[in-house]
Amino acid sequence: MTATRVDADVIRRLPKAVLHDHLDGGLRPETVVELAEAVGHTLPTTDPDELAAWYYEAANSGDLVRYIATFEHTLAVMQTREGLLRTAEEYVLDLAADGVVYGEVRYAPELNTAGGLALSEVVETVQEGLASGMAKAAAAGTPVRVGTLLCGMRMFDRVREAADLAVAFRDAGVVGFDIAGAEDGFPPADHLDAFEHLRRESVPFTIHAGEAHGLPSIHQALQVCGAQRIGHGVRITDDIVDGKLGRLAGWVRDRRVALEMCPTSNLQTGAATSIAEHPITALKDLGFRVTLNTDNRLVSGTTMTREMSLLVEEAGWTVEDLRTVTVNALKSAFIPFDERKALIEDVVLPGYAAAL
Repeated sequence: MTATRVDADVIRRLPKAVLHDHLDGGLRPETVVELAEAVGHTLPTTDPDELAAWYYEAANSGDLVRYIATFEHTLAVMQTREGLLRTAEEYVLDLAADGVVYGEVRYAPELNTAGGLALSEVVETVQEGLASGMAKAAAAGTPVRVGTLLCGMRMFDRVREAADLAVAFRDAGVVGFDIAGAEDGFPPADHLDAFEHLRRESVPFTIHAGEAHGLPSIHQALQVCGAQRIGHGVRITDDIVDGKLGRLAGWVRDRRVALEMCPTSNLQTGAATSIAEHPITALKDLGFRVTLNTDNRLVSGTTMTREMSLLVEEAGWTVEDLRTVTVNALKSAFIPFDERKALIEDVVLPGYAAAL
């Protein structure tokens, strides 16, 4: 279990858990093409392979704002009931095909209302599509549990509405909340009322922080807003000097705050310089609860298998390391403890044992 050159087919068979993955960043290229034609939306190209390449190249700008701008075309085809049902179902099936046994999918309902759907209709439709995907995956012998995180867009004024939706749908598949969008200039504390509401209603939440902005955003997310996890969080390394942890970094590690790290995405947005030097490895070695994630599979041209393979090939990770981040993710998932424990003990650990 210590070989660094693990075969990609072995990695694909390993059970995986992903906590940070955006619905509108993970569509199949052929689906985008077909839905765009149906709704009359013009794409950069109508060839699925060329479109996938366009996304990957556009996202490799090193600019978070430009990276986010690539979502124009996926969102354009997710404004109808038909588009949402299809993309949600395919989302689940694609996770299952990649060996994911637990996933949390996040999206901002306010970005899917241009076609006339109400916020509640958006959530109901996505949940219907996810349920269909889970049923098909189970029937195919590749069961996957998918929970939903509703997002508020931090640069707009509907974050509290999204939080209200998370409360309303928490017994219908929604397991938590997040804020997303351009980080710099839009601090999480701007939406403190939403986070206080979620805490009062016992709804867990994560916050994108420490990617485009540094330690102040992580501090606000945790100590002011009360986040249980941090989306990305790569800049926590600013509080670590020669292996010595500052107070904030110590808080994150000692209280087992999960860091939802996304190596390929971080390279694309300029938050990291290479897979080999990505902070996830150093933080793992220092005992932080790091988790491995895809962020946006279409935009980053990636999968969980690819992310794991890159870390094995370029950062010297072992299969034990892959197992550790998978267990970490399930320990910090926004589902009940008994369900997390069952996934770890009945699925993940036996799955690793069987694959090797």
